[in-house]
Amino acid sequence: MTQDQRPRIAFHGELGSFSHEACQTYFPDHAPTPFAEFEAAVAAVRSRACDLGMIPVENSTAGRVPEMHHLLPQSGLRIIGERFKPIHFQLMAIPGATLEGLKSVTSMPIALNQCRKLIRRLKLKTIAGADTAGSAKRLAEHPDPACAVLAPAPAAALYGLAILARDVEDEAHNTTRFLVMTGDPHPPAPPAGTPCVTSFTFRVRNLPAALYKALGGFATNGVNMTKLESYMENGAFTATFFYAEVDGRPDDPALARAFEELRFFSDHFEVLGVYPADAYRLKAAAGA
Repeated sequence: MTQDQRPRIAFHGELGSFSHEACQTYFPDHAPTPFAEFEAAVAAVRSRACDLGMIPVENSTAGRVPEMHHLLPQSGLRIIGERFKPIHFQLMAIPGATLEGLKSVTSMPIALNQCRKLIRRLKLKTIAGADTAGSAKRLAEHPDPACAVLAPAPAAALYGLAILARDVEDEAHNTTRFLVMTGDPHPPAPPAGTPCVTSFTFRVRNLPAALYKALGGFATNGVNMTKLESYMENGAFTATFFYAEVDGRPDDPALARAFEELRFFSDHFEVLGVYPADAYRLKAAAGA
């Protein structure tokens, strides 16, 4: 068998997962490369064993992906893109199983949170799995007619499972945002004229009202901040380390002025990526 010579794109999970689907959809010229842990996927991109990473960071129903959000600021990677993928869960089981005979359901915790209405209606015990497709694979390897799995449709075909209920997510808008990441510390800038997002981290200085003053420059310069999240650093309960996203590029005059003010009140500042805003974001912003 000929070895796949395409560039590699790392993702967390097994073949048949949503991340695998995202890789195939958005980077068909790359070879999807699965990793069992988020840390392993990040490490593969950082070491250049893989050219890119496709990493889920948040979901419109269940919120942020906790594991990745704690890895992101210290990952050493650069963000070069974002992709939004509609998420549809299928309830699957071994052939011959029935809805009435189910006792439990397995998937990764954030997936279980996206299908709580079905789980309550069927009165199923939830069992946390490492990932969606991995849960399907394990059920196929250890058949149990009382156990179901929540996973994407390709996982059922790949692992020989039967779909008992389709599109069982709680919300029709259920969408996951992925970040496309590279180990290149200096990736090419997006084309001129492209609407962009800038992601960055900062830690405010130990001064009264430092956070208020650090963020004031974004308001006074008319910069739209779309995300601001705090992190516990080194086990301390004082949340002074932040991850943020804004519209624009650092060399835009308004954002440059806002960053200048932020730096004055911060003892750490780092841009993690400047990348084109996905069409899904632009459509949502336009109210379409």
